[in-house]
Parts: sequence; C-alpha cells; structure tokens
Amino acid sequence: MTGFDLTELLAERGSERYALHTRHLNHQLPRMLHTIGFDKVYERAEGAYFWDADGQDYLDMLAGFGVMGLGRHHPVVRKALHDVLDAQLADLTRFDCQPLPGLLAEKLLAHAPHLDRVFFGNSGTEAVETALKFARYATGRPRVLYCTHAFHGLTTGSLSVNGEDGFRDGFAPLLPDTAVELGDLAALERELKRGDVAGFVVEPIQGKGVHAAPPGFLRAAQELLHRHKALLIADEVQTGLGRTGDFFAYQHEDGVAPDLVCVAKALSGGYVPVGATLGKDWIFKKVYSSMDRVLVHSASFGANAQAMAAGLAVLSVLEDEQLVAGARRTGDLLRSRLAELIPRYELLHEVRGRGLMIGIEFGRPKSLGLRSRWTMLQTARKGLFAQMVVVPLLQRHRILTQVSGDHLEVIKLIPPLIIGEREVDRFVEAFTAVMDDAHGGGGLMWDFGRTLVKQAVANR
Repeated sequence: MTGFDLTELLAERGSERYALHTRHLNHQLPRMLHTIGFDKVYERAEGAYFWDADGQDYLDMLAGFGVMGLGRHHPVVRKALHDVLDAQLADLTRFDCQPLPGLLAEKLLAHAPHLDRVFFGNSGTEAVETALKFARYATGRPRVLYCTHAFHGLTTGSLSVNGEDGFRDGFAPLLPDTAVELGDLAALERELKRGDVAGFVVEPIQGKGVHAAPPGFLRAAQELLHRHKALLIADEVQTGLGRTGDFFAYQHEDGVAPDLVCVAKALSGGYVPVGATLGKDWIFKKVYSSMDRVLVHSASFGANAQAMAAGLAVLSVLEDEQLVAGARRTGDLLRSRLAELIPRYELLHEVRGRGLMIGIEFGRPKSLGLRSRWTMLQTARKGLFAQMVVVPLLQRHRILTQVSGDHLEVIKLIPPLIIGEREVDRFVEAFTAVMDDAHGGGGLMWDFGRTLVKQAVANR
C-alpha cells in the first residue's frame, strides 16, 4: 500500500498554492491575479458557483473559458467517472476496439447527420490540428485560410490560423496560411482563385469580441469553397454543445454543412480533457487509406475510457435537462435585460451574441467628464475600462467574468448552461451597480482605473 493521501496533502500544503505557482509554473499568472485583485482562494465549487473559506458564494459567468458547460461537478458526470474507474476496463491497449469511443462518436454524429466519422484527441487545439492535417492531406493543398481575430489554439499548427499577433509574435516561422476578414467573401474568393487552398477554418461566433459571422456568410463561403474544391472547417470548440442555443453554432444558418467540425471544452464535463474532430467519410478514408497508414494520425491518450465516459454523460445531460433550449431561452433573457440598459449608460455601447455567449461592449461617452476619464484610460492602454468593470464585479459582487480579448473594451459572458433567471437577476443587478458607479463621476472604480493606468505605463 502506498502512503499517498491526496486529502492530507491538500490540507497540509494547499495554502501554498500561489507561492508554488510563482516558483514552479508561469510566474506571471499569480503576479497578474494579485495586480487586479483576482488572487482569491476558492475552497469548493458546485454548479454555477464557487465558495471561499468564509462560505461566501461567487457566481461563475466564465465557466472555465467554456469548459464547464454543465457547471462544476455535475452528479451524472461524476457517477459516470466513478463507474468507469470501478469497471477497471482494459483501456488504451492500442490493439483492440473498446465500445465507449464508438458509442460517443455515434451520439456526436447524430447531431451532425451530414458527417460520418470522428477522431478523438485531448483538447480543442488538437481537434484543430487534426482538421488542418486532414484538410491538407485530403485536398493535396498546403494553405488554410482563417479569419482575423480568430482563436483556434496555441500549438504551432493552430497558431498558424490564430488571428491575433500577440499570440503569434516570436513563434515564426508558422505554416503558410492567410487571414481574411470575417464576412469578406470577396477576399475569400481572391485567395481561393490561387488554387492552393485546402480549406477555410472559421468560428461561427468569434470568441474574441463575440462577433457572429454575418447572416448568409457561412453558406456562401461553403459554396465558394466547394466550387474551388476546398473544405469548410467549423471550429465549434467554444460555440458547440449548446452554447449558442443550437447544438452547433453553424446550425443557426440553413444549408450549412461543414466538411470538418472541431469540438472540445464542454465535452469534457469539466473533468477529463477531450477533443473531437468530426468529418466526412471520404476525408477519413483518404487519410487512413491503407493498413500501413492506420496510425498516421493518432494520440496516445485519445479516446481513453474516462474521457469517453465523461463525453457520453455530458451528451445525456444536455438532452435530459434540455440545456440547449435552456441556453437559448436564458441567453435571450440576459441579452434583452442588458440591452435595456444601453439608453441609461453612455459608456455602454452594444450587447450582442447568441444563447449564452454574450459580448458587452463599452465605448467613448459623450459627456465631458466621462470622456476625459475614458481618454485617460485609452491613452494608457485600450481595454482598461472593461477591466475596470470586471474587477468590481468580482470584488464587490462576487461574480467572475472576463475581458473578451487583449486591447478590447468588451466583456464576454460564457456561463454554465445550467444558469437560470436567478443568476440573470444577480448579474444584471450587479452590472447595474457597477455602471452606476462608473457614471457617478468618482469613487472606487475610477481610483482603480488610475491604478491600472500606472500599471500599464510601467509595463511599456
């Protein structure tokens, strides 16, 4: 018997969490959390809430960047994981075919009946890497198009189709891929006419800024791609599994049937990393064209039993609890409640999104006093006002949110799909209080703004 006791280890050394991270991991993370006052100590979590050592609850409107689609520690997912561990399956032998991967693939494909096969990896970036490789091999072409401001992952291949210079800087040379603006069909067609494009990877709703593809764009892009013998790749890593009020976000537009679809995040149930690339039969058969090529694309931990069990449980919960329709209903309510505040607050410019993927954008006010404060922040660093809103939402109202991207005055809400009217009320009341403070001409919020300005200037 081993002497290892996890509960004892956490009790003994859990208080060292920030010091350990500073010494052994990304040292900038605890520094950043301390600077903005996010260095909290959460003791436990359940559903859409965290609790600290004092028993105070915190509403989670971030869902682990979308991973916690069902909230934390959903009992159905927990039971599935206990069951699969207790079953002591002969997992990852590599020379057999276990039932769970086939069962999960079957259930996923039922939501995309135009697709035929699934490759299971371990993350969203792996799902995108798989799609890039498959598209290149199936078409025999080298180049993949992507959108400016896109985010498809941070490994080298997915970074090559990442539309943000801040992530790409210093990691060149990358793959020979080309960016076009989301919605720009003319630019897409110009690139396709060069004859070397394997495919076009696109988020139906971009995570950065929460910008949806314009109506009709995906269908028109698909027609252009197929005319030029290229593939449409839908990155549904964040938007998939009900987030936007349909199972996949591309399904909001009639006639769209991507050749490859990437999913991950919420499929994990918040427990076991998993990614999946869904695709058409002919693409898979071209990649795996002979027995000699049976392992030409594989993943050591891909399709492991724990991940497959979690995925099956997640899909069951989505159906049994009708969470896709619930996301549409709750998202509509939250967006409408927030949109009603726009005439009241001149710093609040737009509320957009679909389902429970919502962007709240701030912009330049009209009144002189507010405009001078806004200009102070913008001069130091664009995006500071949105950060000024995120911080009091956590510190004063115990609600966790995120800024939607670097240098953006946009807050993104991607809460667990299980939230309802109670959470909508709590968020809107807190957001209203923060906006009242921001428009009040002084107070703690603008004092914090000056602190952010000093920090931004010091980091130049």
